[in-house]
Amino acid sequence: MKRKKGRVLFVPTICATVIAMMLTTNLGSHAAYAAKVDVTPNPLGLEVRSAILIDADTGQVLYSVDADTPHPPASMTKLMTEYLVLEEISGGRLSMTDMVTATKEAASIPPDGSQIYLAEGDQHTVKDLYMAMAVQSANDATIALADRIGGTEQGFVKKMNETAKALGLKTAHFTSATGLADTTVISANDLAKFASILLKKHPEFLEFSSTPSYKFRERDKTPMVNLNWMLETNKSITTFKQFAYPGVDGMKTGYIGAAGYCFTGTAKRGDLRLISVVMDTASKSARFVQTAKLFDYGFDNFEKKTIIAPKSVVETAKTVKIKKGVSKEVPIMTASDVTFMVKKEAKPNVTLTGVKLKSEAELVAPIKSGTVVGTATYTYKDAETGQSLQKTVNLITSEEVEKASWWRLMFRALGGFISGLFKGIMDLF
Repeated sequence: MKRKKGRVLFVPTICATVIAMMLTTNLGSHAAYAAKVDVTPNPLGLEVRSAILIDADTGQVLYSVDADTPHPPASMTKLMTEYLVLEEISGGRLSMTDMVTATKEAASIPPDGSQIYLAEGDQHTVKDLYMAMAVQSANDATIALADRIGGTEQGFVKKMNETAKALGLKTAHFTSATGLADTTVISANDLAKFASILLKKHPEFLEFSSTPSYKFRERDKTPMVNLNWMLETNKSITTFKQFAYPGVDGMKTGYIGAAGYCFTGTAKRGDLRLISVVMDTASKSARFVQTAKLFDYGFDNFEKKTIIAPKSVVETAKTVKIKKGVSKEVPIMTASDVTFMVKKEAKPNVTLTGVKLKSEAELVAPIKSGTVVGTATYTYKDAETGQSLQKTVNLITSEEVEKASWWRLMFRALGGFISGLFKGIMDLF
C-alpha cells in the first residue's frame, strides 16, 4: 500500500483467492435470489428481471424478457461513454496518445466503486484511461475522459443524451457518465440495439473489451483483470474457466443496488455474432450463467438463411421505364441479399410485400449500371412466435443506358404523335 497526496493508493489487483471466495459467495446467494428481486417468468427459465438476445448484424430479436421496460443499467452505461470517446478519436478531435489530466471530480469517486485511484492532477494517456474503463470499469478513469470531452461530467452527459436521441434509443436517459446514479435508465432492447451500433461503427472496441488484463502503471505489481469472466481467453484460467464461453470478446458488466448484477455480452461463431443483455441477476456469477443460457439458445437453435441472393430479379419488377434513353426501359435487380435468422431445419415463410420504383420523370438517360431506382421489401413471419420482420433492399439497374441521339428522340416523338393522332381519329368512329 502506498500513499500519495494524503490519500491511500491501492494497487488495482484481483487475487485468485479473493475471487474464489467471491465465486463461492455468489453461487451460494443464488438460491436467495427470488426473495430479493422479481423474476420475470419466461420459457427459458432465465432468472432475470429483463433480458434480450439479438443478431448483431440485423438486430433481429431472437429472445426477450420484458425487454422494453427501462431499468438502471449500472456500469453498462459506460458503453455510451466508450462510444463517444471513439467518436472523438475517429473525428480527429482526440487521439489515444493524448494526455488527460485527472480533475478533482475524477479523483473524488466514492471508495466503494471500481476505480484505479486517480489523484487530482495525475496525467495518463487516453488509451490507458480507456483500458481502465473497458477492463476494470474504473469510474475515475471514466469521469476523467468525460471531463476531457464535455468540460464537466454533466457537459458530457448532455452529449450522451443527444447521441441517444439521434440514434433512436427511445428509453435511454443518462444522468452520469459512469452509471453510478440510479436515475440513469435504458431498456434491454435499446441497450442491445446500441451495442450493435457500437460494434458496427467502431469494431476496434473489441480490442479493448477482449483484453484479459492490463497493467495501468509501471509500478503496479499486478495488472487489472477484466471483469468479464466469460471471455474465451479465460478458458485456461482456473478461477474463470467455468464461465469462459467460446467466442465471447465483450462487452460490459455492471452493478449498483438498484440495478442488480447486469451484463451486456457478445459472442461470435463463424459468421454469426450475437448480442445479449441481462439485467438484475442474483450475483456476479449469475449474470454470466444467465448470459450463457441465452447464447446456448441462440447458437443451438438459429442460423442465417439467405432468402434472396444479391443481383436477383424481382418477378413483379423486372424493368423500370426511363426517359431519353437508347432503350425505353432498363432491367433491374436487387443490390444485396435478403437474409434472416431462422430456426434450424425450418422452412422460412418469406413474401414480397412491397415494391417502390422511381417515376419515369426521375430517371433520365444517361443512366449508369448500378443506379438505385427503387426498393423491394420482404417480410419474414416466424411461425413459432408470430413475429413479423421486414427487410428492404435497393433495386438497381443491371446495365448502362446511354442517352439517345436527338435524331432518335425526334422520330420517337413523331411516332408518338402520329400514334396519338391515329387513335384520336379512330375514336371518332
